[in-house]
Amino acid sequence: MSHRRAVRSRLERLVREIAKFGAIGAIGFVVNTIVFNTCRHSGLAVVRSGVIATCIAIAANYVGNRYWTYRDCDRSRRSRELTLFLLFSGVGLVIENGILALSHYGFGFTSTVADNIAKNVVGLGIGTVFRFWSYRTWVFKRLPVTQAAVETAESFLAATPGASATPAAPEVPRQRARASATRH
Repeated sequence: MSHRRAVRSRLERLVREIAKFGAIGAIGFVVNTIVFNTCRHSGLAVVRSGVIATCIAIAANYVGNRYWTYRDCDRSRRSRELTLFLLFSGVGLVIENGILALSHYGFGFTSTVADNIAKNVVGLGIGTVFRFWSYRTWVFKRLPVTQAAVETAESFLAATPGASATPAAPEVPRQRARASATRH
């Protein structure tokens, strides 16, 4: 039964992680789409517009993922984390805008709708799957459960007025033990 609970707990954590990643991704999608279409209609080349939009969305997504989706992850090596985030985001950028370039220049689908489908549906979809896997596998490393639990408890105690870092001694059981010892 405990194995089932452990599997269920891991599955629930994964679902929460996917939901948070998706919420941040939705914000990034909106940013990406608005910037892409603004750049495209201002006369910039299609792929250049895509790269600019993706870079701005990557910056927004890093902030959201670091401080919300993966806020409980190891923060001890922030420069390593940021380097890997940018590396894997760059691969996602190439996937996303490579599909846009293939559609626009390779297949000749040059309408605004075709460009948005290629970049923001197909490219972003494939890029998102890659990013989710790489971020959770390489970038945002989970802390060991014991350390995470300790840090959560410490931050809770620090935020709670009058709380002590050491647990209160169980006085009631000792008093009961003394009372029963004096009766006999």
